[in-house]
Amino acid sequence: MRNDGLPPGGAAQPPVGMPRALVMLLGAAAGVVVAGGVRAVAWLVGPILMALVIVIAVHPVRSWLRGKGFPSWLTTVVLVILVYGIMLVLTMGIVVSVARLAGLLPQYQDRANELAASASNLLSSFGVGPEQLKTVAGSLDIGKLTGLLVSLLGAVAGLVSNLAFLLALLLFLSVESGGVGERLGVIATDRPALAVALSRFAHGTRRYLVVTTVFGLIVAVLDAIALVIIGVPLAFTWGLLSFITNYIPNIGFLIGLAPPALLGLFIGGPRELVLIIVIYGVLNFVLQSLIQPRFVGDAVGLSATVTFVALVFWAWLLGPLGAILAIPVTVLGKALLVDIDPKARWADALLRAPASPRRGLRSGRRATIKQGR
Repeated sequence: MRNDGLPPGGAAQPPVGMPRALVMLLGAAAGVVVAGGVRAVAWLVGPILMALVIVIAVHPVRSWLRGKGFPSWLTTVVLVILVYGIMLVLTMGIVVSVARLAGLLPQYQDRANELAASASNLLSSFGVGPEQLKTVAGSLDIGKLTGLLVSLLGAVAGLVSNLAFLLALLLFLSVESGGVGERLGVIATDRPALAVALSRFAHGTRRYLVVTTVFGLIVAVLDAIALVIIGVPLAFTWGLLSFITNYIPNIGFLIGLAPPALLGLFIGGPRELVLIIVIYGVLNFVLQSLIQPRFVGDAVGLSATVTFVALVFWAWLLGPLGAILAIPVTVLGKALLVDIDPKARWADALLRAPASPRRGLRSGRRATIKQGR
């Protein structure tokens, strides 16, 4: 008689667990609950993530200054000034752009009426009735558009209530960023995979910001030059707006296009409108939507489809700030949920940008060299 604790079949049976479908449903339900909670406190989560991304972006400045022999207090002061300067440029760029556009539009009320009349005559020739023409004329009311811009400016100004919290958070993170290496070392003793994932997140975020900034500067300069040649007012303001909206993936250039295109319509009519759209389409769409995503994918390890879905999701969850933070926050979520789990390689394969043949060839060569060694 056997007394080894095994069943009569002689082989140990695997433990009975929950069905995989039930695990997936419970995980999805937990995700919905977490997303609802984050959206309820988006006013808190958004500034925290923004502060984290900015401090990560400028952290190499601290390391460079310390390597040059600067004292710790001076490196902290330089870091705080740099962080606050970035916040000032981003905030003032948006506020000034909206305010100046709202101040310019009332000057073109007569021009808008002429365009409405021309559009009405054109539509009437195609058999459009009077009621539809009245609707079209009402939709071109500059007063309504100015009121919308003023309300948008008020919403931006309403962020001042969170600005004090964000500035204080930036100060504390900047001061404590010097101990990040030591803390990652402590984490690595117990959770080495987590420490590696967090390091990759910081490195990928900095590369993403560098790539986005470089392309944003190129596009902003080219847009401003083109608008100056066309004769659009406040061309450099719209160039700055184009630079800021470049941090919004996929659809940022559409947001930066709207103000100069509208002014071009009022100044020169449909010809200037089409010209501005074509120029922005060639410059912004080709650079930002075709070329830049390839570099961004290499920097953060995300496919173009994932970046677009992430943009929609985080904009819904955190508001306009979520659109700017979509890529860094997605990389953080990937680091915490996918990169630290060896069983989640299938998810990494779905999220990662496909490797180009040239990059795959380089990887194969490196692997061959390592094997030869």
